[in-house]
Amino acid sequence: MNPSQRSFFDTSQLGHHSLQNRFVVAPMTRISATSDGIPTPEMGNYYEGFAEGGFAAILSEGVYTDAIASICNPNQPGIVTRQQVLAWQKITRQVKKYPTVFICQLMHAGALSQVLTRTLAPSAIKPLGKPSASSGGKSAFSTPVAMTVSDIKTAIAGYVQSARNAVEAGFDGVEIHGANGYLPDQFITSYSNQRTDSYGGSIENRFRFVAEISAAIRAVVPAGFIVGLRLSEGKVNNLAYRWEEGADMAKALFGEVKKAAPDYLHIAAEGGGWQRECVYADGSSSTGIARQLLDCPVIANGGLHDLELAQSILTEGHGDLLAIGRYAIANPDFPKKVLRKEKVVPFVKEMIKPSVSLATTRKYFEGHS
Repeated sequence: MNPSQRSFFDTSQLGHHSLQNRFVVAPMTRISATSDGIPTPEMGNYYEGFAEGGFAAILSEGVYTDAIASICNPNQPGIVTRQQVLAWQKITRQVKKYPTVFICQLMHAGALSQVLTRTLAPSAIKPLGKPSASSGGKSAFSTPVAMTVSDIKTAIAGYVQSARNAVEAGFDGVEIHGANGYLPDQFITSYSNQRTDSYGGSIENRFRFVAEISAAIRAVVPAGFIVGLRLSEGKVNNLAYRWEEGADMAKALFGEVKKAAPDYLHIAAEGGGWQRECVYADGSSSTGIARQLLDCPVIANGGLHDLELAQSILTEGHGDLLAIGRYAIANPDFPKKVLRKEKVVPFVKEMIKPSVSLATTRKYFEGHS
């Protein structure tokens, strides 16, 4: 299809799945599982609300991949234990009552863990910044232990088993969370990766960890199971960070992504919106460069509740799908509202306190009507 003719409600493909529109729920940290990382019934209702609201695909919050070194936040859900898998099965059944693709985001915190006292990372470099005060975790990052090759293999094995568990839990796919400063991004980013072995130095070497995760997952999941990838420039602990090489870094990195052949690439805009995070001085964008180089859909992110901006991303060829975050919380029926040309509800931070339940949003409005 000519990009200039694209609309929000075109059908499109994601792997073998036909999507009913171009709206995707972005992965959002909600830390509403039990202390053992078991998803709760409230989380089921939360995700079902987006499916019922018409989103074509839902990306889960970051789900930890092993109990050794991957956990990021207190009350973060995992997909490691039997109890966690069974709880996710209940949630996927709720979501799959609707024509929605449900993808599990696989996350390893690495040096950014806010709960572990001993953390692992590519190099023994203390992370910049401080942990989020709202997470309820520790007040300062630890200096991580530099990973041995054995540690790297163990981490990859955690991703692989988690992908197997995601299949059993009923998800349609997994997203490798390689964005926002977490472990895969720590390998990709030169200032956090000072290794001199095959996982450090060149972009090819710094991407090797992600490439090996992707290949190992592909080897064990069924044909047609989606394996996506999320990348970003900014990081939760360094929002101002941008690739020093700008568009040249995008081209080089996406060349490595092409070799890994994900089913989609999702480029996050952490904090500042798509225009600030993804657009370069010459008018090109990281998402647009990805579309030119890759043979898979590209998901754009960052303030795309702005429908004029969202439409321009589609019609100017900067992206294929549109990930909506906070405005999805305020409007779990966002796609239906757009289709009916109804006014969307502005997001305010009180909507996400104190729990993951979408009822929190309703309570906010009851108190402010």
